[in-house]
Amino acid sequence: MKAPGRSHRSGISIMKLTEMFPNEESARVWFESHVWPDGRDCPRCGSTRTHECSHAKSPYRCTDCRKYFSVKTGTPLAGSPISIRKWVFAIYLEATSLKGVSSLKLHRDLDITQKTAWFMLHRIREAWQHERETVLEGPVVEADEAYFGGRRKNMSNAKRKALKDTGRGAVGKTAVAGVKDRKSRHISAAVVERTDGATMREFVTKRTDPAAFMYTDEASAYLGVPRWHATVKHSRSEYVRGEVHTNGIESFWALLKRAYHGTYHHISGKHLDRYVQRFSGCNNLRDMDTIDVMGAIVRLMVGKRIKYAELVGSRN
Repeated sequence: MKAPGRSHRSGISIMKLTEMFPNEESARVWFESHVWPDGRDCPRCGSTRTHECSHAKSPYRCTDCRKYFSVKTGTPLAGSPISIRKWVFAIYLEATSLKGVSSLKLHRDLDITQKTAWFMLHRIREAWQHERETVLEGPVVEADEAYFGGRRKNMSNAKRKALKDTGRGAVGKTAVAGVKDRKSRHISAAVVERTDGATMREFVTKRTDPAAFMYTDEASAYLGVPRWHATVKHSRSEYVRGEVHTNGIESFWALLKRAYHGTYHHISGKHLDRYVQRFSGCNNLRDMDTIDVMGAIVRLMVGKRIKYAELVGSRN
């Protein structure tokens, strides 16, 4: 008999994590095993002709390009003065928190500033940026959209009137579109500029198999999608008709909204897509053991870099 939930996965307690990574050396060795699974190579030129050296911050040197480097080079950790051990604990907390971890909690747990914790979390989220283009291969998918932000009570009267004149209740909010593969339970979601027919047709077409059967609500934006299509009529209080429903993708929206209000309290429209990718990425790895999820995050961080100036510039 299969146990409820996902108890078949092997988790890691905080106590176990401290035993696995008791010092900086143990964290560095583990990190290197995922950044360089086939042996150390230069992150700049790719050469395997490297050797250890006595450089204070970059303990390796490439014989070919003559550059010094460390395991942080070529990853979002580049230039970070934070110890690798603290990065490992941050990745653990982010990977095991169902509704995410706030920068304030990370600040308290790791004994770092809130500003540093915020930057660390965004750099970890860089691992999920490939999720923007995830293509689902299952035969049955659910498609839906959700809206975030835009609290009218905080807007000026002029802005409220401008939004009212555009005609839709969701105006002023940021739209997120998503599809869920029922077989693999994987999610592909992203922020979209609008939810009209042209946008939704392109979104679903790019992210699903041409032969897939699609279930949606009665929104007219899905009518032109070139997929076999069945709908439920939420306007008539119809939410399930046999196999026809969108409960799977709506559960993902529910989790994301609980995280939005309960963990983060506010997410800038500028950064919302980063959070969407984080939650869809974690969802797609949820059947893996905790240590394997952590390793996958480290491998996905290789080759990605985000600078603080890029994150704070033009904030919404």
